[in-house]
Amino acid sequence: MSASSSAHPFASPNAIPPRTSSTGILNPSSGSLRQPSSRTSVLRPLSEIDWLGQSKKSKTSHSAEPLNAHQPDQQPQATAPYLNSNPLSSAADRADSNMDNTQHPTASLDEASNYPTPLSPPSEHAKGIGEELIYGNGVAWTEEKERILLGPYDYLYGHPGKDIRSQCIAAFNQWLKVPPERLDIITKVVGMLHTSSLLVDDVEDSSVLRRGIPVAHAIFGTPQTINSANYVYFRALSLLLSMNNPKLIEIFTEELLNLHRGQGMDLYWRDSLTCPSEADYLEMVGNKTGGLFRLAIKLMQAESQVEVDCAPLVSTIGLLFQILDDHLNLSPTSGYASLKGLCEDLTEGKFSFPVIHAIRADPANQILINILKQKTTDEEVKRYALRYMESKGSFEYSKRVISELRGKVEEHVKKIEALLGEEGRDGAEALRVMLGRLVLR
Repeated sequence: MSASSSAHPFASPNAIPPRTSSTGILNPSSGSLRQPSSRTSVLRPLSEIDWLGQSKKSKTSHSAEPLNAHQPDQQPQATAPYLNSNPLSSAADRADSNMDNTQHPTASLDEASNYPTPLSPPSEHAKGIGEELIYGNGVAWTEEKERILLGPYDYLYGHPGKDIRSQCIAAFNQWLKVPPERLDIITKVVGMLHTSSLLVDDVEDSSVLRRGIPVAHAIFGTPQTINSANYVYFRALSLLLSMNNPKLIEIFTEELLNLHRGQGMDLYWRDSLTCPSEADYLEMVGNKTGGLFRLAIKLMQAESQVEVDCAPLVSTIGLLFQILDDHLNLSPTSGYASLKGLCEDLTEGKFSFPVIHAIRADPANQILINILKQKTTDEEVKRYALRYMESKGSFEYSKRVISELRGKVEEHVKKIEALLGEEGRDGAEALRVMLGRLVLR
């Protein structure tokens, strides 16, 4: 007779009846329970601690049910779609999960909707994706994208300056007679390079104003401004390539190298607080400022049928232009204060022509060096620096050099005028008018 039978004469008086779960669902039938071994033993009652623990667990599971928990007479609620979805989970894992769901009823649909929706499988890639990029079929750069890249450039271009370079080109063309359509491209290229170089200069000099307005990088940010300037450099090169003259590319490369050499030395002296010699400074100006002037005239000469060398004249104009600009930047009566701020070169810590003279005039005196080091915006300190330079005769020296350079420019103009004869007069007069606008104030 089975040991589980109640009629067994030796059945234990402590036999435990079948138990139910906290929700009233019976455990598997006694037929599925493991049968006791043939060797019978008297079952001992559970200790008081075990019974108390089970009682506590039962109370906890009932009291912790949420308000919207599943009731026995309701239909079971839907579970979140990703629960128990792993096909590799074992039957035992699923059984454990079912037991947990019994202990803690499934949330309502409202709660289930709070779970993140599982991602649907990616749709099949459209055939031919990327073909436009791979094979170049129909891909076009749009005007809107072009407008975005040119934003900083267009911003500065929309506020023109003295436009000396285009006036210089027009004056020299009285001599060189470049065909109009070719001259238009050269004029445009020089203007593009000049405006782009100013964008970069303002970033490198930490300038605040340019032509009386906030600098471009204060509006568009430094990265976008740098990218715009570099982009326009290559747009200019592309225009020259369209002219199918290899000499133009050679000139472009040579003078842009010179421009960056000059700018690099100027930045080095400023950042290392090294005062250059006057000769080094003039070399830097010849590369940096003179480079764009030479670029314009050399491009014109490469497209001209007139045999005349204008390089010495245009290099002298470049020196005159820069030293005059240095003088006016530090002059309180020049009007530069309203366009760039009072003595902007002092705020930048720049070794300009009058500053170099003042430092070299009294090398033992470190006052001006220390003011440059501070990169001050204090107007009183700037005015003190101006008085110091005035006491060293630096502004008078600058005026003498400017006057000498004007004389040299006139000599070169007369030589070319004499060389070309009657046809040289119009060009000479146009240059004199242009140079007349470069005045001390």
